[in-house]
Amino acid sequence: MFAKSLLPLLALAASVAAYANPGSCSGSCIVHDPAVIRRSDGTYFRFSTGSKIQIATASSLAGPWTIRGSALPNGSSINLAGNMDLWAPDISLIGSMYYLYYSVGTFASQSSAIGVATSTTMDVGTWTDHGSTGVTSSSGDFYNAIDSNLVQLNGGGYRLNFGSFWGDLYSVTMSSPLASSGSATQIAFDPVGTHAEEGSFMFYRSGYYYLFFSWGICCGYNISRPALGQEYKIKVCRSRSSTGRFVSMILSVRFERWADQM
Repeated sequence: MFAKSLLPLLALAASVAAYANPGSCSGSCIVHDPAVIRRSDGTYFRFSTGSKIQIATASSLAGPWTIRGSALPNGSSINLAGNMDLWAPDISLIGSMYYLYYSVGTFASQSSAIGVATSTTMDVGTWTDHGSTGVTSSSGDFYNAIDSNLVQLNGGGYRLNFGSFWGDLYSVTMSSPLASSGSATQIAFDPVGTHAEEGSFMFYRSGYYYLFFSWGICCGYNISRPALGQEYKIKVCRSRSSTGRFVSMILSVRFERWADQM
């Protein structure tokens, strides 16, 4: 009886693990850490790592994507190494203002900060840098202050999720879209190995907060391949609260090590 009851769940697991091949893309398509949003006139804007946060636009998600320039051509006002090489953008529209979050730091270092810039149109040349949100890290901290994602909470208010390796994923209350308030809360942690979780994205729908994040070995595939099961992948879990406890979508297993692979 128990085995029979598992069959539908295993079938569901198989369907979740399967995914379609990526769709077609034309124009300038190969970028790192893209964040995409659609403006009210139908134009898609894509922000990506490098070129002081590269901006590209297209008439559809499939392209053709055209590079327009840099969001912050003079770099960030945050006084840290890496403030001319900005990472991992995140874009949100709040009211009539667009908020662009970005990371400042250098690879494999905890000397990092999350900054924010604003624009009413997202066009090149319209962005105002506001510097740090107050979310920073240094050597010895529990987390690394990169890979931010602004979460608009059900019922009002905002949280900023962030983190990469070390203590994995954290979340902090935002007193406004420009500034954090209070201490950070850990929302995800893999205690095994290098704690390879990063790049989170969260949204609210129908009573649940859904947390997506990257897990596994991301880089250096041209030199060596990770062990089977350690490949870079996206996992997802959900919770009634924006800060957890999060559970996986199958069999209600705690996500800390076994969140579903998408």
